[in-house]
Amino acid sequence: MDSRGYDSTGREFSSATEMWAEEIGATSAAPAMEAEVAPTAAAAASNGDTGDEAGGEVKRKDWYSKGIAYWQGVEASTEGVLGGYGCVNDADVKGSDAFLRPILAERFGTAKRHLVALDCGSGIGRVTKNFLLRHFNEVDLVEPVSHFLEAARENLTGCMDVGQDTHRAANFYCIALQDFTPDEGRYDVIWIQWCIGQLTDDDFVSFFNRAKVGLKPDGFFVLKENIARNGFVLDKEDSSVTRSDAYFKELFKKCGLYIHSIKDQKELPEELFAVKMYALVTSQPKIPKNGKRRRPKNSPRVIRS
Repeated sequence: MDSRGYDSTGREFSSATEMWAEEIGATSAAPAMEAEVAPTAAAAASNGDTGDEAGGEVKRKDWYSKGIAYWQGVEASTEGVLGGYGCVNDADVKGSDAFLRPILAERFGTAKRHLVALDCGSGIGRVTKNFLLRHFNEVDLVEPVSHFLEAARENLTGCMDVGQDTHRAANFYCIALQDFTPDEGRYDVIWIQWCIGQLTDDDFVSFFNRAKVGLKPDGFFVLKENIARNGFVLDKEDSSVTRSDAYFKELFKKCGLYIHSIKDQKELPEELFAVKMYALVTSQPKIPKNGKRRRPKNSPRVIRS
C-alpha cells in the first residue's frame, strides 16, 4: 500500500489531491482554490486538449476496471470481502446498529412505518442480512462484482418472500456506483459502507448528487468508511483511496450535504484503519434553542460489505 500524508486543508489539500490525480494517470491537474477539493483523474484530465481528455478517460476506465478485476479474484465469503478479517463482523454490526437506531427514531418516529434502504457496494449481502433487514422492510442491493451479487442472492433467499410485514431483500443491481442512479423517492436510508474509496473525487460528488433524488422526505445517507490519519492513502492493488476525516468533510461540502452525526467504530483490531460512521442529510440540521448543536459521542485494511 502506497501512503501519502498531507494536511487536508487549503493548498496542502490541493497538493494531496493533485498527487492522487497523477497516481491514477491524469495528464494535468488544475490548482484548486484554498479549502476547495482539487479535481481528480477524470476532472483534471478535462483541463487539457482533446488528446489529454481522451487519455484521461482511458485512465479513469482503467482505474475502475482494475478495481473490479481485483474484487473478482476475491472469494465470495465473509472472510473474503473482509480481507481476511471476518472477526470484525460482529463488532461492525453492533456498531452500526448502535449508530443507526437512535437516528431512525429521531427522523421517522417510533410509529410503525414501511422503511426501505439501499445497500451500496453490498458485496455478498453481509450488511443487509446481519443488520439492515433488522430495521428495514425492503433492502435493495447494488454491487458491481457479479459473483458477489450472486452470492448475496443465495445468502438472502430466505429473506425474499413477499408479505405485508416482511423484511426482505427486494432488488439486486449489478452496476458500479459511478454509473448508478436510484429510483426517485424510494429510500429512507442509503447505506454506503467500505466501497466509496473506489470512486474518484468527481465521481464521489456526482454519485451523491444523483443519489439525493432517491431519498424520501427526512431520508438520509450513512457513510461508514476507513479513515486515514491525514490526506489520503492510495492502494494501487485494488484501485482505492482511503481519505482522512478532513478530506471527507471537504467532499461533503462539494456534495451539498450536512453532517447530522458522527461516531467512531469501536472494537476493531489495532492494525486496521480507524473507521467512522457519518449520517448525512440534505438540509442543515436545526440548532437547539440553547444555541449548541447536539453532538453525539464520537483502524480496517481492504474490506468490503
